[in-house]
Amino acid sequence: MSNRPVLVYDGDCGFCTTCVRFVERRIRPRCTVSAWQFTDLEALGVTQERAEHEVLWITPAGTVYGGAQAVAKLLMSARGPWSVPGALLTLPPFRQAAHAVYRLVADNRHRMPGGTAACSLPAHLRP
Repeated sequence: MSNRPVLVYDGDCGFCTTCVRFVERRIRPRCTVSAWQFTDLEALGVTQERAEHEVLWITPAGTVYGGAQAVAKLLMSARGPWSVPGALLTLPPFRQAAHAVYRLVADNRHRMPGGTAACSLPAHLRP
């Protein structure tokens, strides 16, 4: 296990990749960023099914946060003002709203800027 948190995302999804590149350039979280397709998921204690379903934040101790809570942890790890919205996303009612928005975006990522029809397919059916 790394001494830094790991952000795991879907490297085959254009929308996900665009978001991660934005995060790396603008937010600059203190973590290792890795597409699940190039990650030893078993060593991180997560399944491919979960990695396909949502972005993951895995702490050095092995705690796994998914979806909106992974985004919250990512924001809280960043320098500057990003930690404030990250912390808010962990509190009710923001937590519930963040989860709903995350699922809406994730379920429709093929319709988002940078997304492709392949983004809507399970990994084993992608071209």
